[in-house]
Amino acid sequence: MILKGCWNCFFGMGLILCFLLGHNSYAQQDAQFTQYMYNGMYYNPAFAGKEGGYRFSALHRTQWANYRTSSGTGGAPVTQLITAQGSLDDKNIGYGLNIVNDQIGPTSNLELNLQGAYHRKINRATISVGGSVGVFSSTLDYGELIVVNPEPNLPTSGRENSMNLNIGLGILFDRGDYYLGLSSRHLNEPQFDFGEGDYGNQLVNHSYLLAGYRIRPIGQLRLEPSLLIKSSGFNNFSYDVSVIATHQNRISGGVAYRGEESISVLLGYALLPDNSLNLGYAFDLVVSGLEAKSPTSHELLLRYRLTSVSRDVQRVIQRTPRFRF
Repeated sequence: MILKGCWNCFFGMGLILCFLLGHNSYAQQDAQFTQYMYNGMYYNPAFAGKEGGYRFSALHRTQWANYRTSSGTGGAPVTQLITAQGSLDDKNIGYGLNIVNDQIGPTSNLELNLQGAYHRKINRATISVGGSVGVFSSTLDYGELIVVNPEPNLPTSGRENSMNLNIGLGILFDRGDYYLGLSSRHLNEPQFDFGEGDYGNQLVNHSYLLAGYRIRPIGQLRLEPSLLIKSSGFNNFSYDVSVIATHQNRISGGVAYRGEESISVLLGYALLPDNSLNLGYAFDLVVSGLEAKSPTSHELLLRYRLTSVSRDVQRVIQRTPRFRF
């Protein structure tokens, strides 16, 4: 009861913190997802292999659909995320891979990260620590740049690519009915130089606090409120909050709110007899900043859990003309 009380206090304080800091939020360099509660591995490597077995997911997000700039060109963010994870149960070790392709305006980013985590059970809780290492590749298309006051030596066509190391760390506490994770991506704050160092861009450190609660109010119904607080460079904050209801582990629906930007509807359905294949869809309706955005965003998610297959081996009695057993 004490732990539950502490969790409720923390959840409430987190919401207050979001409302106080949300007014100073700025755009982040990392991709954003409405179905963040199903993609914990993207934010925190400590999630890798926590559930055991092999799990795979693929997500496609079209943000601000049909957005056009003042010049008539596109440029709205389009993102794909692929994750895979497994575990070595006898060693309490999880491992994973995530690939992110993020296109926004003249910039396209490709991110590949290998993840590892150690999971330690303490009474009814599990404490996990994880790390990730990978590469982050950024490409700038000068032909798609819209510059108000261009410099004389700024290229008007062609592409420049820059690649650098990418490091992240995370910790996760999961007690079954609730969980709390804290992580940091781009710890090394990689620098990307374009055009022989004349133009550059630094990927600042991004920190995340991801928390959720699991409630079973009645029968086969499960409620899962969750909260994601995002910090860019430890200065700018934004948040997502959501509530998902799931019936019989098969049908799910919920609502979400992204601070000072959008409200969302989330739907999900599990296929196959063992519910191992899950389809998810999220619809965002932008309610703030419409002068610089299109009003709708769409997100499709496919998740698959590879179920373990056990084979019973029976000893067969062999009989020959010479011997009998």
